[in-house]
Amino acid sequence: MNVPHTTLTKKIFIALTGLFLSFFLIIHLAGNLQLLLPEQVAHTQFNSYSHLLSGNPVIKLVSYVLYIAIFYHAFDALMLTIGNWRANDGNYDKDARGEVSSWISRNMGILGSVIFLFLVIHFKDYWYIYKFGETAVDAKGNKDLYIIVIESFKQLWYVVLYVIAMVILGLHLWHGIRSAFTTLGLYHEKYIKLVRYISCLFTFIVSLGFAIIPIVIYLDSK
Repeated sequence: MNVPHTTLTKKIFIALTGLFLSFFLIIHLAGNLQLLLPEQVAHTQFNSYSHLLSGNPVIKLVSYVLYIAIFYHAFDALMLTIGNWRANDGNYDKDARGEVSSWISRNMGILGSVIFLFLVIHFKDYWYIYKFGETAVDAKGNKDLYIIVIESFKQLWYVVLYVIAMVILGLHLWHGIRSAFTTLGLYHEKYIKLVRYISCLFTFIVSLGFAIIPIVIYLDSK
């Protein structure tokens, strides 16, 4: 009796942390879209935004909650995936669910792992350098994260990597949001179409919004 309970608890925790992280993506996207403003405005505004995120104590507290949510979402999802894989003797992708479920739903663990790996790279290239590296400052005395981001998006390989990661993120979100509503008991028959519509719209806006930023910056640099 403990196994089903443990599995259900993991699924609920994955659903809650997943929805929280999805909400954060909206805020993060809104901040990143500032990079597409005219250069002078974008430079000052993006650095001021970054300084606010790193200096405000309330936002700092929220960021710690975010880091914990990322860790537990990834950890519980990994444990659940391993448990399912073992239950099917290592043939998780070839179980009977393949007849009624999509490839995405059967490989959410793989998609999530790729996203987590991308996050590690993302944190190393931006967050770590901003926090602990030696960075220049702009005219207002703020650390110049804008220049770091712009220079990275002038490299084609990095843009391609980023866009691929956003496609994978989109696939993960498309299934994950609907699954979260189902797990939390909010996927009522009356609202199935609405949930599907919101999931698709959210996934499209977020994944395309993030992907278009490095593409535009790269093309503008040529």
